[in-house]
Amino acid sequence: MLEQMGIAAKAASYKLALLSSREKNRVLEKIADYLEVQAEDILLANEQDLLEARRNGLSEAMLDRLALNPARLKSIADDVRQVCNLADPVGQVIDGGLLDSGLRIERRRVPLGVIGVIYEARPNVTVDVASLCLKTGNAAILRGGKETWRTNAATVKVIQQALEECGLPAGAVQAIESPDRALVNEMLRMDKYIDMLIPRGGAGLHKLCREQSTIPVITGGIGVCHIVVDDTAEIAPALKIIVNAKTQRPSTCNTVETLLVHQGIAGTFLPALSKQMAESGVTLHADEQALALLQNGPAKVEAVKAEQYDDEFLSLDLNVKIVADLDEAIDHIRQHGTQHSDAILTRTLRNADRFINEVDSSAVYVNASTRFTDGGQFGLGAEVAVSTQKLHARGPMGLEALTTYKWIGFGDDTIRA
Repeated sequence: MLEQMGIAAKAASYKLALLSSREKNRVLEKIADYLEVQAEDILLANEQDLLEARRNGLSEAMLDRLALNPARLKSIADDVRQVCNLADPVGQVIDGGLLDSGLRIERRRVPLGVIGVIYEARPNVTVDVASLCLKTGNAAILRGGKETWRTNAATVKVIQQALEECGLPAGAVQAIESPDRALVNEMLRMDKYIDMLIPRGGAGLHKLCREQSTIPVITGGIGVCHIVVDDTAEIAPALKIIVNAKTQRPSTCNTVETLLVHQGIAGTFLPALSKQMAESGVTLHADEQALALLQNGPAKVEAVKAEQYDDEFLSLDLNVKIVADLDEAIDHIRQHGTQHSDAILTRTLRNADRFINEVDSSAVYVNASTRFTDGGQFGLGAEVAVSTQKLHARGPMGLEALTTYKWIGFGDDTIRA
C-alpha cells in the first residue's frame, strides 16, 4: 500500500513543481471553500473521533488538541486563504553572478519533492501541511494519530476533491488512514519516494524517527518553555504575560512550563502570582524556596518533583523555581529546555541582551509571551512544524523551509579551462 502511495506522490510532485503561483493559489482557494462547504462531514467525523478518544481515556489536554468546532474549522480555512496571500518562494533567485570562466551562475529555490509528516491528535495539521506543501509545489504523505483518523480522512477527501477539480492528481496529498504502527516503520524507510520527514509528536516519536529513518528528519514541536522574571520586572505586566503564556491554550507546544523567578523579587512577586494563578485555575509546582512563599496563598501548590522540570505539561500546571541570578536561570534553561521558546521579563537592557545572546533556543523573547512562536503569528502563514534543531530550518517552518535550491549555470558554449 505505501509503495503505491509513494509512487503516486513522487509522480504528483513532478507536476506540482511546474505550477505557477496562480495555479497553486487556485487550488488553495478551492480547498478553503470546500472546508467550509463540507464542514458538516468533517465535524461529524471529528465527533466520532472524540467519542472514541473519551472512551479510551484521553486527557483533557489531548481532547482539546483533537477537537474541532465550526469556529476552529473556519479558522483553519482562513489560514489556507492566508497562505494564498504569501509570496511564493519557488523560482526565487537567492544569489548568483558572472564567474571568471564566463559562466553565469545562480542559485534558485525549488520544491523539496515529497514531504512525509507523522503527527498525533492535531487535525489542523492535516490542512496546514497540505496547504504549505501545495504552495511550494511539494506532494505530501500524512500519517496522523489513530485518535484522528476519521477527521483526517474526511479532510483529505475534501483536499483531493479540490485537487482533481483543478486537474491535478489526488496523489499530491495522501493520508495513511490505517492505525497500524508497522506502517510508521515502513514509512521511515521510504527514502526512494519521501525527501524529508517531519515528526510532530512526543519525545518517543522523535526518538523513533531519528533512530530508524533512512530519510532526512526535522524534529521539533516539543516545548519545555521557560519565562525568567528578573529583579527589575514590573509585577502587573509580568503577570499578564504569564497568564497568556500559560492559559491561553495550555495544550500547545509554545505554552510556558517553568517560571524562573529572581530571588530579589520573589518576596513580592510570588504572593501576587499565587492570587493570579488561583483565578486562572493553575496548579503550581514549587521548589523549596518558592513553596515557603506560596503555600499560604490562594493558588493550589505542591512541591515540585525533579523530573517535572523536563515535563511538557500541556495543561494548567506550572513549575516555579527561585534562582539567585540570571546565570542560574540560563543554566537551568540549558539543562532542561528543548530549544523551543524561552522569554525574559526585565526592564534592564543588559539582561535582555545577555538572554538573547546566551539562550540557544529557536525563539527567544523579551517582555513578551512564548505563545507567539507560531507560523501565523510570525507572518509565515500556517506552519508545517516548529523545528528545534539547527539544520536546515529552525523555529516555525513556513514556505521557505519546504524548499531547497539548485545551481543553474548559463554558458555561451563555455568549457572549463
